[in-house]
Amino acid sequence: MTQYQFDNRHNVIIITPSEMPNDDDFELWAHLFLHSSEIKIGEFEAGADRHQMRFNYEQQGFNLNFEHYSNSVWINGEGQEANHLLAALTHYFLTQMQQ
Repeated sequence: MTQYQFDNRHNVIIITPSEMPNDDDFELWAHLFLHSSEIKIGEFEAGADRHQMRFNYEQQGFNLNFEHYSNSVWINGEGQEANHLLAALTHYFLTQMQQ
């Protein structure tokens, strides 16, 4: 079961999936993870050790990040208004898991 932790000190949502995606699978994993009527998926960027999927929620921009070396996944907002929505986005993900 995927776990979500809102870290308001660092303005991120820390995601702990039941099974961590691989580098090569992150784009597909991100599409499946973000698939929702309330989320609009944007562009994907792949780097040497970090990948990022941009998306919109409540008309604000966010990034779903994956870092290979630390084996970590997190979401950050793009700007202050998006950062203010991180707690609501965490709640949204938790609600979606229950359906």
